[in-house]
Amino acid sequence: MSKDYYKILGVSKNASSEEIKRAYRRLAQEHHPDKGGNQEKFKEINEAYQVLSDPQKKGQYDQFGTTFEQAQARGGAHGFEGFRDFSSFAEAFNFGQGNGGGFEDIFEGIFGGGGRGRRGGRQRGQDIGVEIEISLEEAFKGADKEISLRRSVICGKCSGNGAEPGSKIKTCSTCRGAGQIEQRTGGGFFSFSQVIVCPDCRGSGKKSEKNCSRCGGDGRVKENQSLRIKIPAGIQSGQVISLAGQGEAGIFGASAGDLYITVHLRSDPRFMREGDNLFCDLIISFSQAALGGKVEIPTLAGWVNLKIPEGIESGANIRLEGKGMPRLQKRGFGDMIVRVKVKTPKHLSRKAKELLEELKKETE
Repeated sequence: MSKDYYKILGVSKNASSEEIKRAYRRLAQEHHPDKGGNQEKFKEINEAYQVLSDPQKKGQYDQFGTTFEQAQARGGAHGFEGFRDFSSFAEAFNFGQGNGGGFEDIFEGIFGGGGRGRRGGRQRGQDIGVEIEISLEEAFKGADKEISLRRSVICGKCSGNGAEPGSKIKTCSTCRGAGQIEQRTGGGFFSFSQVIVCPDCRGSGKKSEKNCSRCGGDGRVKENQSLRIKIPAGIQSGQVISLAGQGEAGIFGASAGDLYITVHLRSDPRFMREGDNLFCDLIISFSQAALGGKVEIPTLAGWVNLKIPEGIESGANIRLEGKGMPRLQKRGFGDMIVRVKVKTPKHLSRKAKELLEELKKETE
């Protein structure tokens, strides 16, 4: 099904490149998975920007209109392969943090139009996504967890350059040191060209006379590793923790990808969570409901005394302020809502029935 990329970014067809860029930045930050946003929505926004920010692809999209994707499927829009790749979306938030580039460098590198691609073309390592499960108590207090990963790391034998120690490294004859080559596809009216990473040197611009015997010239090897991560107090189920540079190692010394950890909370038999608030059920006797009193109830911070008012009805709620979950990256706590349920006795002794009859007469 075709998508309206202009509508996705909330811009007109006459929008300038700066307007498109500003719209993307605003929406990307709003829907970033690391900030609790929807991952599928973020993919869609990223997809729209990658097309509309590139003059050639934007022109093709404007020309084909609602048949854009069908034309691509027929082979008429080569060069769009991989534009839905989500593996590098985190780079959109690395600008201005000492990485040597901004949005222009990032997306020009993805499409091979310039920026980092022309300054070396080395491929950034892929991002890794893992899932972990924690208890409600761990989400309340915060926790340190250890996860096991099998990921690419820099080869220790060649230090990541892919060359057997002692062998010479020369300029790649295929790309002549550019790290990129131009590839033409299609024919006639539907003839397109795209700049791709050189397949011989893999974007480094150099090639060794003899590949490293340990990594086979890739500059990377797979290893099993353990990593300790910190779970912040107040995290909610489905939220994502990102660790920059903890993904797959890049090719030939390029920057590593990022690690994305999706946190899931196990259900707790005592509490139900809604946002920062906790709900729990309290069953009391008929006499407790009529006379009131105090009962001890559990919270995630320990046991507390709860005052039950006289004459409370079944289904009433008692709110304990500040006894819920800590607010993530904010001060304070949510509340605990105690849902009262009055248990009606089913098997009464003769004396109990007589007392209730007297109570009935008294109350009526």
